[in-house]
Amino acid sequence: MRRVRPGRVALIAFVVLVTVWLLLPTLAVIPLSFAGAPTFRFPPTSWSTEWYANLVHDGRWIRAFVTSLIVASLSAIVATVLGTAAALGMRGRFIGRQVMFVLLLAPMVVPVVIFAVAVYAVFLPWGLTGTLPGFVAAHCVLGIPFVFVTVAAGLEGMDPRLTDAAASLGASPIKAFRVITLPLIAPSMLTGALFAFMASFDETVVSIFLVTPARRTLPVTMYESMTREIDPTVAAAATVIFMGTTLLLIIGVLVQARRRTSHG
Repeated sequence: MRRVRPGRVALIAFVVLVTVWLLLPTLAVIPLSFAGAPTFRFPPTSWSTEWYANLVHDGRWIRAFVTSLIVASLSAIVATVLGTAAALGMRGRFIGRQVMFVLLLAPMVVPVVIFAVAVYAVFLPWGLTGTLPGFVAAHCVLGIPFVFVTVAAGLEGMDPRLTDAAASLGASPIKAFRVITLPLIAPSMLTGALFAFMASFDETVVSIFLVTPARRTLPVTMYESMTREIDPTVAAAATVIFMGTTLLLIIGVLVQARRRTSHG
């Protein structure tokens, strides 16, 4: 029987403790969403599903949810295409490669408020604020680094001799990519797309600079609900986002686990 090292047990216990500590404030939102009174008192003194009904029947919340869903879906698709192309282009060695690498990861490093101000300053003269293309373009930039990192990691584990063998057998570069490379990096692309979707769906700061009265995203609507009124509907919306994000993370983990198993 394999002996478990005490240091490993202590490390796992520490990681579990930190995870629980980080999740507790988030999990507190769930019982608040079932509060029977229009307050944020914790723990609730009574229980009700009124706020979920309000979330479903209030047109403002429905429009915001649909807008966020459309923007996040389109942003994830565009980010996946561009991020995958960037990862493929960065495989070789060329002058300025390190500079390009830094630029591709810049949206993950630059403070989001600085990025939001820059986007607003550029988009305002072009008339892109409050438009679907404007939202998709801004959120796509935030999602590209997630796709680039995951796809680049997938390409690192791929044997380049496979494409060379396909080329030696007469396959064109496009066919070699479609038959060999694409199936191998598809799980990494899916994982990157999921992260890009979540990054767009949860984005608040950039969206605040782009919204108009006619077009609002769900995080912005939640922010306004918290600052202008006391309404536990925002807790119900937060719970829905939390459960959806958790589901997407689980899917991403399962995809990566299946990929490692198939290549192991």
